[in-house]
Amino acid sequence: MTDFLDDALTPGEREILDRVRAFRREVVAPGADGWARGESVVPAMREAAARGLLRLEVPVAHGGLGQRYLLKLALCEDMSRADMAFTFAMVNTHNVAARLTQSAMTAARAQQVSQLMKGEIFGATALSEPGAGSDFAAIKTRAEKVDGGWRLNGEKGWITNAGIADLFVTYAQTDPEAGWRGIACFLVDGRREGFSRAAPYALMGGRAIGAGGFALQDYFVPDEDVLSPAGEAFKLAMKSVNGARVYVAAMCAGMIAGSLETALGYTARRQIFGKAVVEHQGMRWALGDVATDLEALRALTAKAGLLIDRAEDAVMAAAHAKKFAGAVTPARIGDCIQAMGAAGLREEHGLGRHLACAKIAGFTDGSTEIMRERIGAGLMAAYGPRG
Repeated sequence: MTDFLDDALTPGEREILDRVRAFRREVVAPGADGWARGESVVPAMREAAARGLLRLEVPVAHGGLGQRYLLKLALCEDMSRADMAFTFAMVNTHNVAARLTQSAMTAARAQQVSQLMKGEIFGATALSEPGAGSDFAAIKTRAEKVDGGWRLNGEKGWITNAGIADLFVTYAQTDPEAGWRGIACFLVDGRREGFSRAAPYALMGGRAIGAGGFALQDYFVPDEDVLSPAGEAFKLAMKSVNGARVYVAAMCAGMIAGSLETALGYTARRQIFGKAVVEHQGMRWALGDVATDLEALRALTAKAGLLIDRAEDAVMAAAHAKKFAGAVTPARIGDCIQAMGAAGLREEHGLGRHLACAKIAGFTDGSTEIMRERIGAGLMAAYGPRG
């Protein structure tokens, strides 16, 4: 993905990507193992803000960089070479800043966007619940209309950045009988009365994501903090999920690329039977297969990313990229570990953390099984007989 995009990016975009690479080398790579053990990501998140990385897709009119989605994909691949979990957390707080600019920009909203971009506060998106993940339309968090706003009650789970976020883009059901048409989107401030934060989950290899949950008890949302009304919120959420599926695929490409680079470096140095491990035919073939799947994943991700940048239908392309990523990433990282022998298990190489995060990626923004279902539902329209 990064190599493909190097030819497609403008000089200004390449300058931003150079900043991303420097941040990955100077901050993400040194911090990744500590974050996996539970150290705070907040200092690194604030450093990302200081380098302008939380402004990427925020419109220029609101103080952002106004960049293309393709540049976001390049960022996701490059940073995930060091740590997918932190990359995912950083992108999610950036997404909230960009999302808030799509609603009415009051003075209070403009201040929130500015604070998010500066790393003064952090954001998260709350779709999932303990009993509703891939089946988003089944959420139970209830929003009831009251004088001047809405009263929210319910519980959210599996929320990225739940441990550090201040602002939550939160989806709730206004009319259970209406199904998805009753879902609306609200801005929830975790510093207000009625909000109760749960302890973050101790995710294997992925603590930097900060996944966790919260409960709302008679939490009041004023009318001006309704981000999308019922009838619109679900469609907008599904559109954003397509984008998320593609950047998760880019993150998977980054993990494979980082693992392959590490394995090649190690096997070039390690001698066995009188020559470098990588000079043995079996090893070249095994790592060559990793490279082939990496390029295939980059191509699928690039195709979907181009469709999203052109505001074209990317549902099937996003599902293909995400499905392929979920299928090949754990296996190919495993191949890189195998190539390094027992040394591949050592924490300093980062491959074990990549392997754990590859499994996380297989569930994030739609599991591999859901991608199969999505592709299956569109098979006839996309690939069926033509008259």
